Amino acid sequence: MNYVDTLLLDLTEWCCHKFQLWTGRTNVWLALQLTNLSIIVYFVWAGAFFWSESLTLRLTVGVFCAVLLYVLTQTVFKVPIEAYEQNAYRRVSKGLRNPRRVRDTPLRISFLTLSLVLLFPLMLAYNTLRMRITILMYFLILLTTVIMYLLACDPLPPCPGRVREWLRGLALRRASNRLPG
Repeated sequence: MNYVDTLLLDLTEWCCHKFQLWTGRTNVWLALQLTNLSIIVYFVWAGAFFWSESLTLRLTVGVFCAVLLYVLTQTVFKVPIEAYEQNAYRRVSKGLRNPRRVRDTPLRISFLTLSLVLLFPLMLAYNTLRMRITILMYFLILLTTVIMYLLACDPLPPCPGRVREWLRGLALRRASNRLPG
């Protein structure tokens, strides 16, 4: 399974480099955006799932979500994305590889295995029992797996991004065509 992990990690890093060349955004930025998405999905799921339950259960889930949101604002959301990116750039400029490549290998392999092994049983549960929660569970497992692979990649040096340059050039051409001559 280590070979599969290494292959997927190298493929993810290649895709992250292409993404960075096109957009100017790093894998760190993308991972944090996907983390934000998973947090939103979790809160929407909690709200939707417990909406029809008893008032006591809804209040308990509401208090838990509020405490969780407070903890997130004090930890994950406190440091801006740019600080994470600068740390990654500094590490890469010194010639050091991402320590998560090795350190998080067992966790990545566990989530990759979960992603592969749970696909069929969760789809079976959804198709036979119409349990919509199974799709959300699988989506969150898959999203966590992708985030772990993204965080283990090394970014390229900072670059503006081809799409951004193309859009800037397009805007400049439009502006110059509007000027009276």
